[in-house]
Amino acid sequence: MITSPDPHINYQVNHGVFVLQINRPDKKNALTQSMYAAMAEGIKSADQDGDIRVILITGVENCFTSGNDVNDFVKAPEMGTERPSVQFMKAIAFANKPVIAAVGGMAIGIGTTMLLHCDLVYASEDAFLQLPFTNLGLCPEAGSSLLLPQIVGHQRASELLLLGERFSAQKAMDYGFVNDVLPAAGYMEHAMNKAHHLAKLPADSVQTSKALIKRNQATPMNETIQGELLQFARLLQSPEAQAIFQAFLNKKK
Repeated sequence: MITSPDPHINYQVNHGVFVLQINRPDKKNALTQSMYAAMAEGIKSADQDGDIRVILITGVENCFTSGNDVNDFVKAPEMGTERPSVQFMKAIAFANKPVIAAVGGMAIGIGTTMLLHCDLVYASEDAFLQLPFTNLGLCPEAGSSLLLPQIVGHQRASELLLLGERFSAQKAMDYGFVNDVLPAAGYMEHAMNKAHHLAKLPADSVQTSKALIKRNQATPMNETIQGELLQFARLLQSPEAQAIFQAFLNKKK
């Protein structure tokens, strides 16, 4: 198994389960392009490793991820190219092996949209999620404008994507994209138990079943991600978005 190229993304293999941990707690696990590259590389490598049966993504104990690191994000505003963040979106969207997420604390932006691509999602009862794109003058990404309405329905997707308000893990479970909400002390153990259970099953059977479940997604997913990126890039240059990001950066200073 390869070594992670970024110190804030940890790789570990545990009895056939590839554990990818986001570990930047001092910045609330905010993601840089370097971290996205390491996440994409880890998923692709695990997907090609015959000894690995399951991919599990998690954060630190009380934080999944706060989304993009704004300072890093504004340095590379061109979203139409294959940036590491896009490589990660595609790696998780098209992984052949089952992907599990174990979510504690905040899951903001990509922290929520990546869950839509996971096959199983387990969350801590203190976890909260948010899709704040319109609050930032932006639009959905990572295929969420396709997947979220399919999973939760038009009105609920509009509630989450248009209003951009914070919501609980329990609500995410009620809406259908979190499998179980568990006590904070037990969500990670529960997710690992499910991962180990999957890893013991016949790999070809599991991966074929996943492929059949997702067989109608590949073409529309590629088109959706590309369409979202074009609109995201356009909106990022708008006066509204620029003002919001500049205000955030000035506040940080």
